[in-house]
Amino acid sequence: MNPPEKNQNDVKHIQKLYDLTFEATNRCVQCGYCLAVCPTYETLGKESASPRGRVNLVRLASLGKIDLIKHLASPIDLCIGCRACEVACPVGVPYGHILDSAKEVIATKEEEKQKPALSYTVKKALLKHLFPYPKRLRTLGNMTWFYQKSCVYKIVRQTKVIEKISKPLAQLETALPLLESPVKRLKPSTVIPAKGDMKVRIAFFTGCVTDAMMHRINRLSIELLSLIGCEVVIPKEQNCCGALHIHQGMSSMAKDLAKKNIEAFEKSGATYYVNNAGGCGATLREYDQLLKDEEEWRERARNFVNKSKDISEIIVKYGPLPFKREWKGIITYQDSCHLRNVQGVYKEPRVLLQSIPGANYTEMEDSTKCCASGGIYNILHFNESMKILNNKMEKVKKSKATTIVTANPGCLLQLRQGVKKNNKASEIEVVHLVEVLARMCSIE
Repeated sequence: MNPPEKNQNDVKHIQKLYDLTFEATNRCVQCGYCLAVCPTYETLGKESASPRGRVNLVRLASLGKIDLIKHLASPIDLCIGCRACEVACPVGVPYGHILDSAKEVIATKEEEKQKPALSYTVKKALLKHLFPYPKRLRTLGNMTWFYQKSCVYKIVRQTKVIEKISKPLAQLETALPLLESPVKRLKPSTVIPAKGDMKVRIAFFTGCVTDAMMHRINRLSIELLSLIGCEVVIPKEQNCCGALHIHQGMSSMAKDLAKKNIEAFEKSGATYYVNNAGGCGATLREYDQLLKDEEEWRERARNFVNKSKDISEIIVKYGPLPFKREWKGIITYQDSCHLRNVQGVYKEPRVLLQSIPGANYTEMEDSTKCCASGGIYNILHFNESMKILNNKMEKVKKSKATTIVTANPGCLLQLRQGVKKNNKASEIEVVHLVEVLARMCSIE
């Protein structure tokens, strides 16, 4: 392969990639420990779909030996970003940093094209004009609730009109749980008192998609926190965490969102900032890395990170929960990649599930391997996502579980797709950890 010809703009991008990643990519010794845990390497079976392969490609691109768009963009885009390779790596290669940096440089180069790709234009429009605006997302959620309640919902399902437009969106639509009435959505600035003696003040992160489309999970989360003695406040000015923006290389937007969230949560006076979405929580816990080059935000971001917790951590710390029912059936747990691999939280969800009266908990084979939700990965790379999901469903079947529990909304929808595809919807329930705990505490 001959080195690509470079103009002044190319040199600028290559230099930026070099500055951001070269030292990190040189830490990779190409040992291959990452191969066994990489979902795309398992299904695609080629070196460019492995972590070490992608690291090597980024290194070559940073040296100007391969083209950023022609040779690097596709392998990078096909990575789910589960970051299991970071946990497996014996020398601590910061793969997440390398991946996000490569995406940022590629996105910048794409932006400078006279005619950017349509997919990039659509993604940018959504990330710029929808996700940073909670009210717009709530309106979308309200419209979805109305759609599900109307006769249009049945007509759309019967005619399969969405499938004719987009098969990925059609499967996502069928996996979406029935939304709770918008009147039950808790409003920003609301303070929910602790039941009994107050142990701690919590600021709750509602998330963007969860708040819009699965606000029942948020409501149940807050009721559980209140039940164990937490006073819960919902900061008014909070926003999208910025995860989707980072994953699409739009770090400047992500930084703006991070700053708004830091300001909003600082005002809460809370001891902890709690979330119930593994993907969001991972981004919140890396705000210090995102803003490390901005002196006025560095310390504030570090303090924010130190206070950010997953809800399972808080329930274990301040529980136990007052269970009132017994569970029937076999429960298994699918790890949220970002909850486990980035936040390091994997014991707490299992401890909580195993504490449920009557629960027959079984550990699923490869429960730590990705289900291929990956934010919007299952929409952008539907076929690759379904291959990985098919592997996951084989493990589900072997577990003989009647309930699959996860701790991330994206994983929840992806696993629901898998259950429906395998005609197991009447046999296997897919629920968020919060839903299981609330049900056992007689909270509906």
